[in-house]
Amino acid sequence: MSNDSCCRVCSRILYSCNWRVPQPNQKKCGCCWFSVVTVVSLLSLCWMYICLVTFNDRDDVNWQGFTKLKQWVNWFMVLVIISAVLTSYCVLLLFFALFQVALSEPLNLHWTHKVFLFCGVLLIAFGVTGISLEWKEEWPTVLLSLQATAPFLQFGAVGALTLLSPFVFHHFYMAKGKLSKFLIAVMFVVVSAPIFICPLWIQSPCLIKQEQLPAKPKLIGHRGAPMLAPENTMMSFSRSVACNVTAFETDVQISKDGIPFLMHDHQGSGFLRRTTNVEDKFPNNNFNSSYDLTWDEYKDLNAGEWFMKTDPFHSVSKLSHEEKEMSRNEKIPSLLQLLNLSKQHNISVIFDLYSPNTGNDTADIVSTILSSGIDPSLVLWLPPAGRDYVNEIAPGFIQVYSNVTEMFMRGGTHLNVKYSKFSAAEIRELRRRNITVNLWVVNERWLFSLLWCSGASSVTTNSCHLLKDMNEPDWVMSRQKYNVIWITVNAASLLIMTAFFIFQGTKHKCHRKGKQRDNISAWNEKELTPFLSNR
Repeated sequence: MSNDSCCRVCSRILYSCNWRVPQPNQKKCGCCWFSVVTVVSLLSLCWMYICLVTFNDRDDVNWQGFTKLKQWVNWFMVLVIISAVLTSYCVLLLFFALFQVALSEPLNLHWTHKVFLFCGVLLIAFGVTGISLEWKEEWPTVLLSLQATAPFLQFGAVGALTLLSPFVFHHFYMAKGKLSKFLIAVMFVVVSAPIFICPLWIQSPCLIKQEQLPAKPKLIGHRGAPMLAPENTMMSFSRSVACNVTAFETDVQISKDGIPFLMHDHQGSGFLRRTTNVEDKFPNNNFNSSYDLTWDEYKDLNAGEWFMKTDPFHSVSKLSHEEKEMSRNEKIPSLLQLLNLSKQHNISVIFDLYSPNTGNDTADIVSTILSSGIDPSLVLWLPPAGRDYVNEIAPGFIQVYSNVTEMFMRGGTHLNVKYSKFSAAEIRELRRRNITVNLWVVNERWLFSLLWCSGASSVTTNSCHLLKDMNEPDWVMSRQKYNVIWITVNAASLLIMTAFFIFQGTKHKCHRKGKQRDNISAWNEKELTPFLSNR
């Protein structure tokens, strides 16, 4: 293959932005930039992984964006797209660099690539800093995700290491001096050893036998079925009935005239702006509390048009024409409307109470519930305020706690906490003690699978229509079977790398002998030329 072959020219253009034969005087600098490309590629892959596993809680990021900018945009999806472009760019650049190595081309990275790599590092640094400062509760989610992905990440890492080993061995044999070879060998062992032996420390609740798998967690509709209809509307709760949910989760507030109604956003300047047309109805007013409007005024607001405009879960396109029209005309429902639906389908109700005056409002809510005629055992009382009053007036309500200590102190048996609050062992211990454990908010299959293996009683979810069709976790494997697989994969990788090492050694010896023969031939020709010319 000549120096101007098509492969070499394309490789130079993609990596060096130069189709001419490069000068070899930048070899050391090129190796340094190759290391930079490798490190940034690994960082971008890690960052993309963080974005994907935190996708379950994307609403939190979008909500933070709304509270600061007063505009509802899917900010998290924007972040994912940018991160995906960055990761693809870095991985492709690393691929081109390896192609350069395979063609024995100098690694002269163009300055535009250097600028983009620097921008990528800045993006990742800002992202990690942002999570650490504004969203630090997501770091436990990242650690939790490793229980679902670590076995497969290890297999992928072993495969990648196997594919990269020929390049490492090539540089090992081409290195001049024992020290250089020693450093390459040590670095390779330092990187590979943890990859090969890390399964010894991998723990996952799904590493169990199939017959030990707990029952599937029940589903609780988070504000109904918000991927199928506007959240906290009667359409949303009606759609969740088809998901076979065991409870409706909602948020209750009190109007100016004492009527409990359903609305999540509460207090502050963003109250009602995200999910209603309050700015159109009251253009010169800025409401901060549920007490600012009467129930008749709330009933007149549209609570569905925002769903059609913003499409918060990218699900509007899947709705029929009739469903779109119904969504567009949804109104704010009262608590009594939800209780009637709950009574009709024998589905429980659990809610947060967002009220400036929780003491007096608790009495109004309890009165509304009791007057509805619903079975008291279907009411899961979550608000901590007025719990003693509720126990006295409505002893049939099931008390649900968000704090383990308080639950045990009061003799409760129902717990409602964020999914990352407890480890699998702690969940199993609570279940062993006959504690009902509900975890919120669980939207992604991998997370639902993990909590299923852990033994969760139920999960609060936005995606009940997706999780209801799961008949088993995404994966379940006995520890013994996993041990056999990872040992087999490691052994196969070691055998392949050994073959690559021997092949590179043989190739290097042949190359060196060929070079020696060429040198001898050149010397003989030089020495014999005068003699032959005299003859």
